[in-house]
Amino acid sequence: MPARSPHATTQIQGGPELRQRRLLATSIPGPRSKELLARKTSAVAGGVGISVPVFAVAAGGGVIVDVDGNSLIDLGSGIAVTTVGNAAPEVVAAVSAQAASFTHTCFMITGYEGYVAVAETLNRLTPGDHDKRTALFNSGSEAVENAIKIARAHTGRQAVVAFDHAYHGRTNLTMALTAKVHPYKNGFGPFAPEVYRAPLSYPYRDGGLSGAEAARRAITMIEKQVGAANLAAIIIEPIQGEGGFIVPAEGFLPALSRWAADNGVVFIADEVQTGFARTGAMFASDHEGLVPDLVATAKGIAGGLPLSAVTGRAEIMDAVHVGGLGGTYGGNPVAVAAALASLDLFENGGLVERAQQLGAILREQLDALRDGDPRVGDVRGRGAMVAIELVDPATGDPDAALTARIAAYAHARGVVLLTAGTFGNVIRFLPPLSIGDDLLREGLSVVAEALETV
Repeated sequence: MPARSPHATTQIQGGPELRQRRLLATSIPGPRSKELLARKTSAVAGGVGISVPVFAVAAGGGVIVDVDGNSLIDLGSGIAVTTVGNAAPEVVAAVSAQAASFTHTCFMITGYEGYVAVAETLNRLTPGDHDKRTALFNSGSEAVENAIKIARAHTGRQAVVAFDHAYHGRTNLTMALTAKVHPYKNGFGPFAPEVYRAPLSYPYRDGGLSGAEAARRAITMIEKQVGAANLAAIIIEPIQGEGGFIVPAEGFLPALSRWAADNGVVFIADEVQTGFARTGAMFASDHEGLVPDLVATAKGIAGGLPLSAVTGRAEIMDAVHVGGLGGTYGGNPVAVAAALASLDLFENGGLVERAQQLGAILREQLDALRDGDPRVGDVRGRGAMVAIELVDPATGDPDAALTARIAAYAHARGVVLLTAGTFGNVIRFLPPLSIGDDLLREGLSVVAEALETV
């Protein structure tokens, strides 16, 4: 048998036809993953990390298969990207057909129907029945940054308010909006000016503060330290992502939205992680009937291909001069083909209901962990976007060390698990909506086993 080339690759057909099981053929990481980790160290910038030390060759349903033949339960979906499932047949077919026709022209040079069709679909699906417009970009950071540009152009103002624990991206402006310093901001300043921070509603740590009370606290700070007349936009995640899946108390978001409308401030919902069925509604804003002025989307929109969007009120979106929005790859034809297939699945494939079903399993299993273990301080989230916050039971202080040990235990036993939170003490669960109930329960049983063991 010939020796394996040092640069040989392993190929396994992906998609949901993969056997849906957890299988440890080797230790994690296995020998081929170790080889690739060594190559990564020599070839890839040190600032690019890998949380789970394996290299994938296939994924689908609820599993990821690595180069050593290990099959891992996927509870991360590429951070809420492969919501429709990895290598979903409808997405694969749409991408293949489009790639065979043409892969790029730049929409700003010659248009193509797919871009327009995605815009029409987003205008229809996003909250509110008012007249809307959409612009397409590549990443969540780009969508957020362009939403700020649009708000400033519309209002003629400069100031922007973001919130405690927020995460909005890694570009210079979105780093300024992001709250957490390490690893996202440390050493990368100075940051964009005219960005201010307001207190969030954080029910677990707010001492019983209602949504209305938390909103009054935030609005008072905004009025006193920024001034409504200077404020172009408020931007907020309806459920915070990297900040720890914090769900504001009921009434907090609508109160902020009303204040913004009364003061001519653009209200931007960052639905990059929460959008497209993830929370058991098409958008997290829908849970409280929130109708943002602008909605930023990305992640799950295109089944794994890079695409993002800003969708919003026509009069706000159209405030920007011709040529002021765009980019070489924004709304790439292959990505928009994937988006149209994914959006059809979100709307007509029962995925909103599936997220609700998975959410019921997550809450049942995780609530039981909380009831039996005082280190699980809180269980929160909506739909298939749920988290546990781990604490010192004596003080309630965040326990990042325990969180890291549980994640490492799960990784070693074939479960892809993600951490989050300003204090690094949150484990977040983002399974693809294509995962089976039994596989999800098995993954959660490994988390329970980790709590018992570590």
